[in-house]
Amino acid sequence: MARFLIVYAGRGGQTKIIAQLLGEGIRIAGHEARLADVAEIKSQDDLTGYDGYAFGSATYHGDMIPGMKTMLFLAEKAGLEGKIGGSFGSYGWSGEAVTRIFDTMRHVFNMDMASGPLMLKSAALEGGTKMAQDYGRELAAKAP
Repeated sequence: MARFLIVYAGRGGQTKIIAQLLGEGIRIAGHEARLADVAEIKSQDDLTGYDGYAFGSATYHGDMIPGMKTMLFLAEKAGLEGKIGGSFGSYGWSGEAVTRIFDTMRHVFNMDMASGPLMLKSAALEGGTKMAQDYGRELAAKAP
């Protein structure tokens, strides 16, 4: 059984809901998923011991939540190369944060990324619940 860490940063609760649904998808596929608010990640050691990671942030004024940026600097030192990765988040108008996180995980951390980032305005709209669960299953399918 693979272990996944899902770290989220948000302002209004939508990104946390998406994180919970990703976790459901991973668990449905038979793997373990731990959710953590970005404020819980205090050091690079908090990121070790997992087979896969999903990092998510709401987009606020065209950027990710500041705590996610800080966490990504910790993650850079955590030895995530080759690990399974995905990014997700909620947005109102744009959604740049999710793509920036995805690109950082792919190009800086050199992770084994999902087919693309998951961007949702809300998990409750336009099939968002299923899309988030399916993204969790996609990450889980990459596990040995």
